[in-house]
Amino acid sequence: MSQMSGERPLRIRAVTEADLPHIVRLDADAFPHGPYPYFVLRQLIAACSGLVYVVDDGTDLYGYVLATSPNDAQSWVLSLAITPGLRGKGLGRQLMTKLLGLLRTKGTHSVRLSVEPRNDSAIALYRSLGFVPDPGGPRADYFGPGEDRLLMTLTL
Repeated sequence: MSQMSGERPLRIRAVTEADLPHIVRLDADAFPHGPYPYFVLRQLIAACSGLVYVVDDGTDLYGYVLATSPNDAQSWVLSLAITPGLRGKGLGRQLMTKLLGLLRTKGTHSVRLSVEPRNDSAIALYRSLGFVPDPGGPRADYFGPGEDRLLMTLTL
């Protein structure tokens, strides 16, 4: 895995309960206008722990991906967050690749996600991984008034 200049090497690993405060902070940094509340992240991590990965250097967390599988055939990526100062360095791709590899081995057939329609870098990442936007473009008010989202699907 990559290493930040002059710093500890980064690694991807499964989430632990001790990561929760760091994930809450990271989520607030990554999504300042709408982070998940603490209790939601706690419950999602407990319910989806096998589908949550973090990237860390042994001291701090720099990113996470969280997914759920309502059934064996389908999964939803609920969140991908990278520390703002480390975006564009491949950490999101590495987290997604790790997650998608696991989902393939589990026999998942499709992976869905939603993304803010103006988040061009995230959309480019998802397209490069094989995700395709749903027909019809962004869904207006998907997460409430003014919260449009583009839905994307990857067939595994």
